[in-house]
Amino acid sequence: MKRETLFLKVVVFLMGLPVLALSIFVLPEIAEFFAELNPTLDFLQYPFLIGLYVTVIAFFAALYQTLRLLSYIDKNEAFSDLSVMALKNIKYCAITISALFVVFMPLIYLMAEVDDAPGMILIGMVIIFGSVVIAVFAAVLQKLLKNAIDIKSENDLTV
Repeated sequence: MKRETLFLKVVVFLMGLPVLALSIFVLPEIAEFFAELNPTLDFLQYPFLIGLYVTVIAFFAALYQTLRLLSYIDKNEAFSDLSVMALKNIKYCAITISALFVVFMPLIYLMAEVDDAPGMILIGMVIIFGSVVIAVFAAVLQKLLKNAIDIKSENDLTV
């Protein structure tokens, strides 16, 4: 099992690298581009940028919780309350990302309309729905794990 979790840890790390690069190099340019496209709304440049950075922080928090969950699996503590808490935190991070993108979707729509780029709206919608799917999946796994822990503790008490 160590090989599989090591592979997953490497994949999680590799998922974080492009997001880190985008947040350093591309996000400030996107906010600047938004201010240039909509001069009347240029005062929203920094709140938009802050919102995008909050989503990046939530993404990295979810990746960290995923790494913690994988380390619990390595230590044979997969069926513990710590794993349930990690799944709960992943769920909250995904909900945060979805909510922030829903809030900023009108700004993305304005940017896409001025620049005539409907793909931006599609990207925003994919992020929203992807985060919702991850949140629901984490919630289902959290409930299943909690039920498995309860059944295990009942069996331990009867034996």
